[in-house]
Amino acid sequence: MVEVYISLGSNLGDRQGLIHSAVDALRVLPDTEGWKISPLYETAPMEKTDQPYFLNAVLKLRTGLTVRDLWRHMQRIEGELGRVRRERWGLRTIDLDLILYGNRVIEEKDLVVPHPRYRQRAFVLLPLLEIAPELTDPESGKKIREFLEERCEGQEVTLYLPKKGDD
Repeated sequence: MVEVYISLGSNLGDRQGLIHSAVDALRVLPDTEGWKISPLYETAPMEKTDQPYFLNAVLKLRTGLTVRDLWRHMQRIEGELGRVRRERWGLRTIDLDLILYGNRVIEEKDLVVPHPRYRQRAFVLLPLLEIAPELTDPESGKKIREFLEERCEGQEVTLYLPKKGDD
């Protein structure tokens, strides 16, 4: 079994419900067990800023699936939850990114692990620290906390505490 970390994000529709639906779908994948989910964080959009705020979380799983099979399941789940890829960094019902697959470093045309931008994104690093505070990056050997301190100043990310009537 390989320990994997998956980032989840949504800024369209019932954001919280979509993240929970994605987590439920990931938890029941074949040959997969031992899950842990971070709290939700609300995040200002980064690259394309004229859109609603995101909800983000990170899910930890153990799986016997190959990296390629896991990635295919993630894409299928995105489609089932209404993800349509119209515009890079645009609105999305759900976004599932494979952040880490054990200590493996994978560089293929359509799949790169660790996720190439996770080290600069507080909306990934904060929830990742919640569930794996001692985790290290397989490429650099640095603690995840170091990336947060070095690269994420000024990013607007807050713990999500839903109010009555929120999604």
